[in-house]
Amino acid sequence: MSKKVALHNLGCKVNAYEVEAMQQLLEQAGYEIVPFQEGADVYLINTCTVTNIADRKSRQMLHKAKKMNPEAIVVATGCYAQTDTEKLKADTSVDLILGNNQKNRIVEALAEYEKEHAKKACVIEINKTKEYEELSIDHTAEHVRAYIKVQDGCNQFCTYCIIPYARGRVRSRKIQEILEEVRALAAKGYREVVLTGIHLSSYGIDFQEAEERQTLLSLIQAVHSVEGIERIRLGSLEPRIITREFMEGISGLSKVCPHFHLSLQSGCQRTLENMNRRYTAEEYAQKCSLIREYYPAPALTTDVIVGFPMESEADFEESFEFVKNIHFYETHIFKYSRRQGTKAAAMEGQITEAVKAARSEKMLELNRQRSLEYEESMIGKNLEILLEEEVELQGKAYYLGHSREYVKVAVEKTESLKVNDLLTVKITGFTEEHILGGELV
Repeated sequence: MSKKVALHNLGCKVNAYEVEAMQQLLEQAGYEIVPFQEGADVYLINTCTVTNIADRKSRQMLHKAKKMNPEAIVVATGCYAQTDTEKLKADTSVDLILGNNQKNRIVEALAEYEKEHAKKACVIEINKTKEYEELSIDHTAEHVRAYIKVQDGCNQFCTYCIIPYARGRVRSRKIQEILEEVRALAAKGYREVVLTGIHLSSYGIDFQEAEERQTLLSLIQAVHSVEGIERIRLGSLEPRIITREFMEGISGLSKVCPHFHLSLQSGCQRTLENMNRRYTAEEYAQKCSLIREYYPAPALTTDVIVGFPMESEADFEESFEFVKNIHFYETHIFKYSRRQGTKAAAMEGQITEAVKAARSEKMLELNRQRSLEYEESMIGKNLEILLEEEVELQGKAYYLGHSREYVKVAVEKTESLKVNDLLTVKITGFTEEHILGGELV
């Protein structure tokens, strides 16, 4: 009888991709994938370490797994397993530890554990490797959209971030291998791909040989040529990749969606310097203007941290006004979380939780206003929608999907429509849930 494996992911889209890749390796080896509940023979938790809270959640899930079946093999993999290996070695709930760049060894590592029944840690010095860990998927939990990992590692060392220590230096995946995966997904009916990585903008900077020298732009151009793929989205970008050459390159590619997540973190120049971000607020604003030169109504989204060490009230107001003036579609707001092992954790001028909460709420209110403004600007326009799921709204059956700008749209169900259809609708207004309603064009 085949062994039962339950998997649980914590953290980012890259982590989610890696869990799906590990699941497919396990399926190919004959394991049965089951829900994360009592009765599994193996529990695999892909951990996160981006904050101290993420560390705690990772430990809690590992302990929960062992409680559900004390006889099961509990596997800790991912970023927390990489940065806190010694702590996990001492944790009696964990049987097998797989660090980053070791996930493709999951089947082999489980077989070795079964033979020896002794606690095992497969963790390399991640900052010394130049090897990209090859993982791939040929299907995904989403029915219409596939996230594809194309890059790992980060060389930036922002003062608040532990990820370069957990993921190592920039390592890029070869274009040919990415294209093989994209073609396989297209053959199974996926119409949209999202290129993602730990620091996507750095794609290709590690390639040494002349024939291998590629950039994110050349990767996008290659993926654009794959038949069956109708849309290409990009994961989080750094402002400095937004050059005129880059914008001219992607704006000429019809499959690239006008949806850009441009990481900001703060609109205050002093705070950006304290964070060791590699651009000025003025440069960031120029990049947003450049995007709008090539796309008339792009969806610009971003991340902002409030309550960073030494952020005065004046600094916060400077950041708030900056965000207000850019007019983002969505702003993801994070209260600064002190992360042991980073420079920011040892900085003077740590901000109280009460102040962080007040600043966060003010930013959140601005985000609500700006999101509504952007969605209202779509009323009367024709948008291309990729249908993703069937739902019931106000007692009626609808399909939900996203526009190229990643605006969620509800389309009333008819017999002629189905999930994964790509259609154009005229935006007519909002439902009570503030989802845009569409009328078929």
